[in-house]
Amino acid sequence: MRRLTGICAAAAGVALLLTGCGSSDSDSDRTVSVVGTGKVQGTPDVLNADLGAEVTAADVSTAVDGANAKAKAITEAMVTAGAKKEDIRTTDVSVYPSYGPDGNNITGYKASNSVHVVVRDLPKASSILDAAVKAGGNDTRISSVSFSLEDNTKLLSDARARAFEDAKNRAQQYADLAGLKLGSVKTISESSDGGSSPLLRESAPAAADFALEPGQQTVTFTVNAVWNLN
Repeated sequence: MRRLTGICAAAAGVALLLTGCGSSDSDSDRTVSVVGTGKVQGTPDVLNADLGAEVTAADVSTAVDGANAKAKAITEAMVTAGAKKEDIRTTDVSVYPSYGPDGNNITGYKASNSVHVVVRDLPKASSILDAAVKAGGNDTRISSVSFSLEDNTKLLSDARARAFEDAKNRAQQYADLAGLKLGSVKTISESSDGGSSPLLRESAPAAADFALEPGQQTVTFTVNAVWNLN
């Protein structure tokens, strides 16, 4: 009987020890997960444009030759207006048939030659696009124009700092509400929006003397962080 009582007492001691360990593990696993956001605005310093020429002719060769000639004229005009030759590259060359009202008989061919231009001297952007339109005439096509930040390193750094500070403030508030102390950072992950927005999209020939306003670009940074709670 005494032996049985001793075994039971020993078993009870083990149970108490395991319960204590479980409580300690639970305390050490207390964390708070928050999301912080930081936003910084900057003035765009680059304009990107996709444009080119589309020519319709009775035969393929004439259509292609016409599109190529107009694209070359557009490129040369943009360079003369201030764009750099190395900032202009061909992005698309295509040719396809045009059909009559019945949808069966080929009436001609449409050929297009498109380029992408990066304008780093923004004061010249309007005159560069104007020169392109005049060189291509009614065959000019502008598919998109957008402003962006060529070097957003400083803005990203500032936005990152603001996002982390925002996350830390949120975590501290939760710790205070829970009556606990904010411990060390356990994990951090991030995502960002570097700042770029479309400005103009056209499928028909664009008018000359473009009025371009770069405005402000917003660089947004998001931080997901987990803090230990003590």
